[in-house]
Amino acid sequence: MRKQLLTVFFVAFVGLFSVQAQGVVGKWKTVDDETGEAKSIVEITESGGKIYGKVVEILNPAKKNAKCKDCSGEDKDKPILGLTIIKGLKKSGDEYTEGKILDPNKGKLYKCTVKLDGHDKLNVRGYVGISLIGRTQTWSRVK
Repeated sequence: MRKQLLTVFFVAFVGLFSVQAQGVVGKWKTVDDETGEAKSIVEITESGGKIYGKVVEILNPAKKNAKCKDCSGEDKDKPILGLTIIKGLKKSGDEYTEGKILDPNKGKLYKCTVKLDGHDKLNVRGYVGISLIGRTQTWSRVK
């Protein structure tokens, strides 16, 4: 009985640790907060202690070859597929902050915070100035 109880606790501990270790890294389905339409798959990775997100799939076949025509700088006229839209977020407590998010449809770059909501939901907030002036999308983890 004691061995079984220890085994259950060990499995639960390892499972909890692997969920926390995974964090925001992975693939996420983006949803337009205004229309509710699924738009793309973004792969979030970590590099040098910062978080980045790249569009790896566009879900609307009519927009598969879309370019970031309204973007400025190095992102101008780049294909949205393969574009890094989350740039340089740093972990701060239970969220990631101090980075930027690009809206490729509008060509605008916003301040950004990202926070897990459970294991399979990610709240992504883009804003101008202070966090109160912005909007939040909830993305779903792709398994």
